[in-house]
Amino acid sequence: MLIIPAIDIKDGHCVRLKQGDMQSVTVFSEDPAAMAQHWLELGAERLHIVDLNGAVAGRPKNELAIREIVSVVGEEIPVQLGGGIRDLDTIERYLDDGITYVVIGTAAVKNPGFLHDACYAFPGHIIVGLDAREGKVATDGWSKMTGHDVIDLARKFEDYGVEAIVYTDIGRDGMLTGINVEATVRLARAIKVPVIASGGLAHLDNVRTLMQHEVDGVVGAIAGRAIYDGTLDFKAAVEAARAGGPAT
Repeated sequence: MLIIPAIDIKDGHCVRLKQGDMQSVTVFSEDPAAMAQHWLELGAERLHIVDLNGAVAGRPKNELAIREIVSVVGEEIPVQLGGGIRDLDTIERYLDDGITYVVIGTAAVKNPGFLHDACYAFPGHIIVGLDAREGKVATDGWSKMTGHDVIDLARKFEDYGVEAIVYTDIGRDGMLTGINVEATVRLARAIKVPVIASGGLAHLDNVRTLMQHEVDGVVGAIAGRAIYDGTLDFKAAVEAARAGGPAT
C-alpha cells in the first residue's frame, strides 16, 4: 500500500487546511520543493500535490512551485497533481512538465465530457478526485454540495477509463479523526479501478486498518496534517505499508 504525502500549496507555501476552509490555514513550509525532498528522503513512493488557489480559481495558480517540486523529485517517484485543472491544454502542459498523474475533481463532476476526452487523450494519466460528505459529492474546493451519489459517479467515470479514484471524506479532512474506512471500502468494492483514501489519516493504526482492505481495491492513503503535526510517523507508516504489517 502506498502512503502518499500531500503537499498543499497556497500562495506558494506548503499549508494544510481544516475541512477545505481557505481561511483556516496552517503554513508548514515556505519552500514546497524542500518539503518534497524531505518526504522523498523518508521513503515516499509518490507525492500528492494540490494547487489550492487553483482549485478555487478554476485555473492553475502555483505553477512555479509545482515545477520546482518536479525538478527536485525528477524521475525518482510519480507525482499526482490536482487543483484548477479544467482543460486539455493544462493537462498536457503539466504532463510535459513531468507530472505523472493529473487529478480532476470539480471539472469531472460539472463537465463529464471533458473527463471523457481527457481519458481518451491521456490514457493512464487521469485520476478522478471525488470529495464527498455523507455520500454526496462536493465541488469547487468543497464549497458547493451536489446531489450526486459518489458511487454512481465513480462507476460512470470508471467506464471512461480513469486510472484511479482519490476519495476524500471532507468531513474528516485536516481533523485527524481517522479515515472514513467504511465509506472508502464501500466505494472500492463497488468499482474495479483502484481507490486512494484521503481525509483524516491520523495514526499508524489507521494505516494498518486500511491495509486490511488492499484486497478490496484500496491501494493507498494520502497523508496530510498528521505527518506535519507528527501524530503519524511517516517513515514508520511507509515501512509498515511495505512490509504488509506493523513497522518494527
